[in-house]
Amino acid sequence: MNVFEDWNLKVKKTFNETSNVVVLTVTEAGGLLGLSKDQMKTFVDKYKLTKVPIMRSTHRYLLLKCEVDEIVSNRAV
Repeated sequence: MNVFEDWNLKVKKTFNETSNVVVLTVTEAGGLLGLSKDQMKTFVDKYKLTKVPIMRSTHRYLLLKCEVDEIVSNRAV
């Protein structure tokens, strides 16, 4: 039986295996901050977080885990 894997997660997995920079999907980053996917997209634009573009898709991107971790740690204080 095939297990469904979200396309964004497949791209993230491939990127993380071939790069020294760890990334998160928009949904994962939003979950860490308690935001929905749409709210997270607005947050990314408002705070000008780095978008890692995904080839062949103008509307999809990944986010740098280090930036999200820094935001999460600052919110915990």
